[in-house]
Amino acid sequence: MNEPLTINIPEGFSRWDAADTIKNDEDAALYFEACLEEDPGDGSLIRAALGDIARARGMSQLARETGLSREGLYQALSAKGNPEFGTIMKVIRALGLKLHAEIAHV
Repeated sequence: MNEPLTINIPEGFSRWDAADTIKNDEDAALYFEACLEEDPGDGSLIRAALGDIARARGMSQLARETGLSREGLYQALSAKGNPEFGTIMKVIRALGLKLHAEIAHV
C-alpha cells in the first residue's frame, strides 16, 4: 500500500494554491485553457482546474448554480474524484467557461 506523501513546509512559507492566483474571468479562462492543453488524457488537470476555479469563485455559489451539493462538488473535483461528464459540463457552464475543439497537428 502507498503511504501518503508528507511535505514539511519550512517556517515562513505557505503552500501554493492556484485558486489564490485566479483574480478574474480572464485568469480563469487562461488557466482552464492551459490545463485542457496539458491534460495527460485522464482528465486530471481539467478536474483540478475546475476545482481551483470553483474555489476561487466560491464553491457555495457554484453549488447553487449547478444544483449540486457543495460537498459533492468538492468530492467530484478532488484528485480522487471521478465525476460524470454531465457534472463536468454543469460546472463548466456555471463558471462561464467553454470547451474548444480544434484539429491537433502532430
